[in-house]
Amino acid sequence: MTTADRPWIQLNTDDNVAVALKPLTQSRAIAEGGILLAEDIPAGHKAALRRIPAGEAVIKYGQIIGFASRDIAPGVHVHTHNVTLHDFTRDPACGRHGKPTRYVPDPERRSFQGFRRTDGAVGIRNYVGILSTVTCSLGTANLIARQFTPEVMARYPAADGVVALGPASGCCMTPGGEGVAYLQAALAGYARHPNFAGVLLLGLGCEQNLVETLLHATGLSPNERLRTLVIQEQGGTRSTVERGVSLVGELLSLADRQRREPVPASRLILGLECGGSDGYSGITANPALGAAADLLIRHGGTAVLSETPEIYGAEHLLTRRAVSREVGEKLGERIRWWEQYASRNGAQLNNNPTPGNKAGGITTILEKSLGAIAKAGSTNLVDVVGFAEPVRRPGLVFMDTPGYDPVSVTGLTAGGAHLIGFTTGRGSVLGSKPAPTIKLASNSDLYDRMPEDMDVNCGRVLDEGLSVEQMGARIFDLILETASGKKIKSELAGQGEWEFNPWYIGVVL
Repeated sequence: MTTADRPWIQLNTDDNVAVALKPLTQSRAIAEGGILLAEDIPAGHKAALRRIPAGEAVIKYGQIIGFASRDIAPGVHVHTHNVTLHDFTRDPACGRHGKPTRYVPDPERRSFQGFRRTDGAVGIRNYVGILSTVTCSLGTANLIARQFTPEVMARYPAADGVVALGPASGCCMTPGGEGVAYLQAALAGYARHPNFAGVLLLGLGCEQNLVETLLHATGLSPNERLRTLVIQEQGGTRSTVERGVSLVGELLSLADRQRREPVPASRLILGLECGGSDGYSGITANPALGAAADLLIRHGGTAVLSETPEIYGAEHLLTRRAVSREVGEKLGERIRWWEQYASRNGAQLNNNPTPGNKAGGITTILEKSLGAIAKAGSTNLVDVVGFAEPVRRPGLVFMDTPGYDPVSVTGLTAGGAHLIGFTTGRGSVLGSKPAPTIKLASNSDLYDRMPEDMDVNCGRVLDEGLSVEQMGARIFDLILETASGKKIKSELAGQGEWEFNPWYIGVVL
């Protein structure tokens, strides 16, 4: 089916709304019964397929996305003006719907060209990183990185570049609090990340998150690929930059000795992210990325879903696929924590977070969650991990992160994701280093409007009739090509050096 064949779609036979695949004008007939639209319907938005009395559930994807706040007549626009949301019971049914994964036989499994590190890890990029322990040393970290101009980098042809990253925190934080723990976990995850051939850890010398404190808390220790430097001990900016340039040069020499070689796709960890969603996201880009995640998992690899607030209301679709009751209940515990966290901060989880989502046709957080969860594909949920916690089990894993894209991507990268699959319907220019971000446009208009940022046009599912599985296979091919060194749009645009953003919880003192 294409938009030329049918300009609207009913996603499930139980749905009482249809989605406009392009702008529809008043009096246009939709549905098999020839329902006439009572008003214009913007692209990506919903129209009622039958009368929905006040208080009755609004159904999309075969699931409840909200409740009619007043009587809705057939053909009427269904959106925030006539839909509300309140609590209702959903059975988590932990582990009841799990099914065996159809793994690809070993001789048929795909591979990519990656970097094998001496500790056994595998990388897909070959950067040298400068990680600042505190905002106060981030400026100096960037001064060091700037010394490695294209002319200097030409001496190290196998290296991908020098990247300076650091937090907007690191001091005046609650001692022993969650904010410090998350910052240290994120920095440690980046320091160990296999897409870095080497890392220089740079501190100021009087911050709460001292270099030695970070090392002690995370088990990191200086070695051939991890060096440390403290500005106050070194004698100030100029001498620190001089010493830093020397240390980074040594790490670049280490990186330049690395060569790509065949690596099984089973070694890949793919982060799953969405941002700036629209009414098409849950129809095209998200399920297509889910199909690609299924393929990676069938080849023995790992896909990591994140953004706990943005699966809220749809978490039962994951808990039912959990490999055990313990895994399902672990996800349920994180949902309850978020409810309490939101409440004590005067917020609500059952609220659509962004105006852009609403403008794109998403009415409630449940609707967004049901579309977002499609990124997880169809395999079993094998584990639930905390923010920036290392991902160690192959298969589908959930990481507890906020819905804010830079924070979520930071957690995924720190957890070991080699690259990020990022779906968007409104448009995003987020990049991430050292883990490249593949952008998947949910509609052709976005792809055509932002061609220098979008890598894949998932709008072809509707415009050309490609199946979700066909699009997923193309995304999987691009994942392997990217892992083998192909530069994607965000890398070509130079994005990704300012998006390091650990989850900050706590008081700034």
